[in-house]
Amino acid sequence: MTTNPAEEPLERQLRVRVPADVAYSYWTDPEKMLQWQGIEADIVPEVGGIYRVNVTGKDITRGEFLEVVPNERFVITWGFEREGHPIPAGSTRVEVLFEAKGDVTLVRVRHSGITKSEELNTAYGWQHYLTRLGLVAAGRDPGPDSWASPPPPPAASAAPPAPTE
Repeated sequence: MTTNPAEEPLERQLRVRVPADVAYSYWTDPEKMLQWQGIEADIVPEVGGIYRVNVTGKDITRGEFLEVVPNERFVITWGFEREGHPIPAGSTRVEVLFEAKGDVTLVRVRHSGITKSEELNTAYGWQHYLTRLGLVAAGRDPGPDSWASPPPPPAASAAPPAPTE
């Protein structure tokens, strides 16, 4: 693994036709997050709070909120929990800004600390999920995430069937 970070932060942006508070909630409310990214989420949007999203069923991102200005911006540490992943949990920073202009909000993602070797994969990931967020913000269903594993089936009941007479 190379430890040489890219010189410039990776930046992506998306315009959504919702107020900034709604756009912000898609990132900070676990139920809303799961509409566009992940199958489980534990998000506490306060300084020191956890940011943990089981994105695909096997890839879990984890970090901590470093800065929080509701409806305007937040900064988190970010990376993957899986041992040996080239972007370890908490090793990079993601800043998400929400800039309201009338009934449109510009959502800007700035991801810094990514190694050059992971820059393309990370850019592809942000593009995939920002596209899904755009659909949700427009009131559309993005459908199942092609990157996510289906959730496991419900556990079978351990109780034996009741006897019949």
